[in-house]
Amino acid sequence: MPAADVERVREEIDSDLGLDPFAAIPVSAKTGQGIEDVLEGIATQLPPPEGDPKAPLKALIFDAFFDKYRGVILQCRVIEGTLKPKDTIHFMHTDRDFLVDELGYNQFKLVPKKQLAAGEVGYIVAGVKSVQDIEIGDTITLADRPADEPIPGYLPARQVVFSSIYPMSTDEYQDLTKALEKLSINDAALTFEKDSSAALGFGFRCGFLGLLHLDVIQERLQREFDIGLVISAPSVSYKLTLKDGSTIDVDNPSYWPDPTNIDSASEPYIRAQILTPEEYVGPVMELCREHRSESQTMNYLAAGRVEVVSEMPLGEVLFDFYGKLKMITRGYGSFDYVPIEYRKTDIVKVDILVNKEPVDALAYLVHREKSRARALHYCEQLAEEIPRHQFKIPIQGAIGGTVIARSTIQAVRKDVTAKCYGGDISRKKKLLEKQKKGKAKMKQFGSVNIPQKAFVSVLRADKK
Repeated sequence: MPAADVERVREEIDSDLGLDPFAAIPVSAKTGQGIEDVLEGIATQLPPPEGDPKAPLKALIFDAFFDKYRGVILQCRVIEGTLKPKDTIHFMHTDRDFLVDELGYNQFKLVPKKQLAAGEVGYIVAGVKSVQDIEIGDTITLADRPADEPIPGYLPARQVVFSSIYPMSTDEYQDLTKALEKLSINDAALTFEKDSSAALGFGFRCGFLGLLHLDVIQERLQREFDIGLVISAPSVSYKLTLKDGSTIDVDNPSYWPDPTNIDSASEPYIRAQILTPEEYVGPVMELCREHRSESQTMNYLAAGRVEVVSEMPLGEVLFDFYGKLKMITRGYGSFDYVPIEYRKTDIVKVDILVNKEPVDALAYLVHREKSRARALHYCEQLAEEIPRHQFKIPIQGAIGGTVIARSTIQAVRKDVTAKCYGGDISRKKKLLEKQKKGKAKMKQFGSVNIPQKAFVSVLRADKK
């Protein structure tokens, strides 16, 4: 920029804001010489990418997006070798082969090129139709001249939190299917499989890396695809050892085996790191103890800032831990965790019965010590959300055949004796007995309509 123009811009800004944004910039930069020096420094001082264009091909997939006409378009960086159109590529981790149709650079638009050599970054169109055929982080090589080993550092995603997602309206099931497929293209950690519920219809059982991952996927489904969702209570994967010696993994209460066949159960533990101001250390440590923390240590990071490290079950964090942490620290507490190992525990399946009928979407797995408190919370929340019917509706929480919690929704109307004015008392008794039989029959054959907001209400940590 010419010096005269620089002075004019400076005078205009000074008159508007009373500031001189050019005061700290060297004179050479004011005339544009500084920008040239920066670009020259980038070209001369930064090392160029290493790699042998004549070596066997190694390319890293770091992203992908879907084109409805061309399929999945891969974004990759070529580490070794050279890739050209009509080459047959091989995915080393998923063990699949594809024929390259087109490749090129990512500029303002996709610019086709004749080849991608070592050190270059670009796109690949290879007719990949399904998202399940690729994994982010996989290594691409040539089928006729493969590399000896893939690029190091690849680890398959390990899901630790599982939840069922259902559309608010059954008409949106196909939209939810397409939305999950599109999200899973550039989010290799998201897994989903078909699921169904008698109360909520068809949906998907999804696996997530953690609670933050679940929240991100939920928000993207609602904001980007405008789909109303009902999400079941999140759970973790438990390892069960049966009495016949076999071992199974269970993350869905619907697949929980008969308790008489279970020899032992193990649940995943995490190492939680909580950063909090010093004055809230006591309440934070008490909160950890309430959630079955086994060990707690403190590290003083700075003046007034403390790190609390605790080992606790991952299942205890899913329900209300984060909300309580924010409440007791007045929003200043932060929380992070790392899975460590599985430890033996006493896990039970709690069924929620509405009018003596179990609702599979409300069943959950919990430690035996907290089963009654959680069941009471479920029953109270459902009693507030389910509308009153013509008959009493019992809502119960049960472990096997033992009821551990109960709430009752009263009938919408009482017995009517208005027309029994005057006369003998036996007339009134006869009418009341007739109404009693009618209500018993209605309760036996009547169905209870559970609104979908009732399934969301049980996930709140408190009534408010």
